[in-house]
Amino acid sequence: MKSRTLLALAAGMALAVPAQARITKVEITEHQSPTFGGYSWPGVGQYEKIVGKAYGEVDPHDRQNRIIVDVENAPRNARGNVEYSFDFYILAPIDRKVGKGKMMYEPPNRGRKTWASLARISVPTGANGNDPGSVITDPTVLANSFLMPRGYTMMWSGWDASAGTDNSNYNTTITVPVAHVSHTSTVPLTGPSFEYSVSGGTTLSLTYPPADASDKTTPKLTHRVHLDDAPQVMSNALWNYNADGTAVVLTPPNTFTANDIYEFSYTAKNPTVNGLGFAAVRDWISFVRHAKHDDYGNPNPLAHDIKRIYTEISSQPGRFLNDFRNLGFNEDERGKKVFDGHMQWIAAGDGINLNYRFSQPGRTERNRQDHLYLEGRFPFANVVSHDPLTRKTDSRYRRCEDSDTCPLGMEIYSANEYWVKAASLLHTTPDGTKDLPESNYTRNFLISSHQHGTGNAGTDAAPARGACQQRGNPLDSSPIQRALFIALDEWATKGMRPPESRVPRLREGTLVPPLPQSAMGFPTIPNPFPADNPNPRSTVTYTGLKTTRYLFDYGLNFYETGIATINPPVIHVIPGAKLPTSPTSYQDNLANGAIYPSFVPKTDSDGNDIAGVRLPDVTVPLATYTGWSLRRGAQADDGCEGSGQMIAFAKTAAARNTPQGIDPRPSVAERYTTFEAYYNKVVKAIDDLVAQRFYLCEDAQPELDRLVANGLTRGVPAPTAAVPLGNFPSCSAKHHDGHDDHDDD
Repeated sequence: MKSRTLLALAAGMALAVPAQARITKVEITEHQSPTFGGYSWPGVGQYEKIVGKAYGEVDPHDRQNRIIVDVENAPRNARGNVEYSFDFYILAPIDRKVGKGKMMYEPPNRGRKTWASLARISVPTGANGNDPGSVITDPTVLANSFLMPRGYTMMWSGWDASAGTDNSNYNTTITVPVAHVSHTSTVPLTGPSFEYSVSGGTTLSLTYPPADASDKTTPKLTHRVHLDDAPQVMSNALWNYNADGTAVVLTPPNTFTANDIYEFSYTAKNPTVNGLGFAAVRDWISFVRHAKHDDYGNPNPLAHDIKRIYTEISSQPGRFLNDFRNLGFNEDERGKKVFDGHMQWIAAGDGINLNYRFSQPGRTERNRQDHLYLEGRFPFANVVSHDPLTRKTDSRYRRCEDSDTCPLGMEIYSANEYWVKAASLLHTTPDGTKDLPESNYTRNFLISSHQHGTGNAGTDAAPARGACQQRGNPLDSSPIQRALFIALDEWATKGMRPPESRVPRLREGTLVPPLPQSAMGFPTIPNPFPADNPNPRSTVTYTGLKTTRYLFDYGLNFYETGIATINPPVIHVIPGAKLPTSPTSYQDNLANGAIYPSFVPKTDSDGNDIAGVRLPDVTVPLATYTGWSLRRGAQADDGCEGSGQMIAFAKTAAARNTPQGIDPRPSVAERYTTFEAYYNKVVKAIDDLVAQRFYLCEDAQPELDRLVANGLTRGVPAPTAAVPLGNFPSCSAKHHDGHDDHDDD
């Protein structure tokens, strides 16, 4: 049933007339039909896999391409255009008509596919998740999947130069040119570059080669343990470049210490034109939707098949799409809309370090990770706001509104984005004084008390801790993502308005500063791991640590040109401010410079977020769940990055009396005196989410089964009779399952 064929077509065929920039050639290198082990979905049939490489080019003078930094300095072909190429991977019904012309497109996260949670599939242990068509063959898993029974085509394509060039394991890559001092020159461009590392590996990798590998006087390597420590400059005698200039190595016996912070600033050369990733996605999607064939006569593998395209992302690609919209790339070169809708997960209001000289799109700023890489810059919101620091008025949707090419959007994010990504700026004014109004195009949804990403290693009852002080947060937002994906489709195809935004608000008192703790609401909880840190503590540590969104200064005209003359940046100084020589705190320190104020969700007396979309785990809680976490060990009390916490309730009233003090949170037994009391509350919580269109009926019973099992493990009394199937009255409404939707266009 499985075939592997090489269909790369000869490039010697006559070229079509070279007009505007576009996808010029498509090479299909693998065609597996059927895929998924030959599994056939009722009413849909079998799927096929199409893998290949596409080649494109852009006109550097075109108004839509001039915004790409350094495109004018990249080599050009005979047509005067700048070339790039990328990998693509497609999973499509063999009978295209069953999918009603709908596609889920995911810009890969660092070359990887991250759709498994949304798709309700699991990759076998040890298998290559980047080749789902070949490795996911279990009929039980496939029958329970989300997208394939609905006939969706799924597609991935390369955009991120930081993902590397190795596509041997279906990693999805892009090749972009190096910019020089001019498009006709081979003289290298040079400029300041900056590396930030907490990995503690044997080397500190460099994104770009040094302009002069013999120069050890200009570069600077620093080391510190905590974010608020003063960086200590390391002697130049302690380090060298490796043989090929791709990394910094320490002189033996010195080694990099894992989890400590190292920063390296130097003069680099050969910046890649990374902003071409925006054009690659724009032009590939436009080709797939509208073209019959490429310039060589090779057919579009999805010609005439696709009418609606919605994105699905996790984290980094969502920040890519935030800038994609902001820079006008949802309008193709024919003036047509590229994407119909974006379903964002854990991206919030940040952009990406992509469209800059010497950019590093693989970076993501958190509490102590990748500081000083530009991703959080105005505009943060999808509606118009005014920035008092730059004195600009703008919106991420301004350009697409001007061209009538705006995608609809579901902005879904965790509590972690408030603590480490200043997510409140997505829905407050940049000065932090007012809530912003609802967008005509998007909805914002906080998944209450959730960490960055889905769940945590371990089980619901005992998640792993890793480098953090408390157990990780096991909450899983994927049922909500699936329901909102359907709501996005219904909005685009039927005009059915989605649920209103659910976020904490300043005016409601649910969006607050993290300090003082008493006003924020987080309780004082006995510490389950009291002797874990260098300074033992009897209560769960709460410091109110969050990432501060400062205005960075990379030098004159940087925000217009994307070209830094200072890197790492300095924090923009408020005119007239008197600064100390060495500020001692990074967080919300006006002595450092100008701040965009940000806030966090207020909690209830259990420590769970009040506002947002509450999973049944939070509505009918067995623990405190947080979007933030702190490190243990040598770096204790620095942020534990994307991780959250789960701090379980005591099982009984007597167990609340611990050696570390009395737990103020009622025990499981006090909350749920019988199994039926717990069960009925969980059923109601699930049914309420179905009624509000945050759950699909197909997820209702599996979620109930999971919550029942979790409750029994955590101390809910055992049932006295067989546990019945859930009765969900809202599931009688046909539209909630999402299977019977039809396009009218």
